[in-house]
Amino acid sequence: MYGVTVVADASVADCADASYDLVVLPGGVPGADNLGGCAALEGIVRRHALGGGLCAAICAAPPLALARWGLLDGVKATAHPEFVDKFPAEVAGVDANVVVDGRVVTGRGPAAAMEFALALVDQLYGKGKVDEIAKPMMVRYEPGYAFEELNPVQWRCSGTPRVLIPVANGSEEMEVLVTVDVLRRAKADVVVASAEEVVVARHGTRIVADALLQDAAGQQFDLIVVPGGMPGVKTTLADKVELMALLKEHAAAGRAYGAIGAATAQVLEPHGLIGGSMKATTCASRADRPSECGSRVVVDGNLATSGSTGTAMEFALAVVEKLLGPEAAREVAEALLFV
Repeated sequence: MYGVTVVADASVADCADASYDLVVLPGGVPGADNLGGCAALEGIVRRHALGGGLCAAICAAPPLALARWGLLDGVKATAHPEFVDKFPAEVAGVDANVVVDGRVVTGRGPAAAMEFALALVDQLYGKGKVDEIAKPMMVRYEPGYAFEELNPVQWRCSGTPRVLIPVANGSEEMEVLVTVDVLRRAKADVVVASAEEVVVARHGTRIVADALLQDAAGQQFDLIVVPGGMPGVKTTLADKVELMALLKEHAAAGRAYGAIGAATAQVLEPHGLIGGSMKATTCASRADRPSECGSRVVVDGNLATSGSTGTAMEFALAVVEKLLGPEAAREVAEALLFV
């Protein structure tokens, strides 16, 4: 919806004869409406649902797809507030982040995506697996964002902010996609630059970059954000001479930079980009790291860091606030239902 290109594993037509334990429909407009109008997909989902399969949809997809096909009749469901009135009378609309009713799971919108996904994990594997996943991701279910700011400075930005997000094989896809999405909603000019021509993220998502890293390295940006994810940050990004040279020049010029999760410890710290008394946060909290700060998102001068995948939306909104001001960040947060 906001220009992030991912490569599908297969076409809908290729899935017609396959069987699945779960079918999930994402939201977004016109995407959800296009899904609802796809006869081939309707046939797949209808057969799956009538056979007792688990179905799920989030944001605009519950009314524009599942309800459109009559698969929510007599079911309690939620959706994005702007689309709740699209539910037919046969659907009991509920104002909640996530609703599980029988073999149907629905989610409210972007800010509820993590809770929605974990509800699906619960349905498939049970609560034990949810806890196993959620804790290292630092998942927080409450809406709203905040960050700890030390040594406040005005981030340099003239006009539309230009933001570089370098990625590599093994980068954490949520940290990439959420950050890009939030910044582009704020009208930032975001360049996703890859260290390899084909980027396969940590959990198999194939991301199409806007540029190769060596081409982006010669440009100037207002903000550089390094997402985490292993082994991408350690074996590729941290060793990219052109990226590290750009980051060091960028930081020395007093421009903003940041990292999420493992990138703080694997990219910034080893290259002297967290120096002196600067404070940061990372996914691996260690008492013996002098720079370590326990907050989920920390801004220290021109440096912004956050703890793990579950903090990505908070991190992205924090850097929007630093670049464009609190009102711009709040406007994006409201659109995401993250208030």
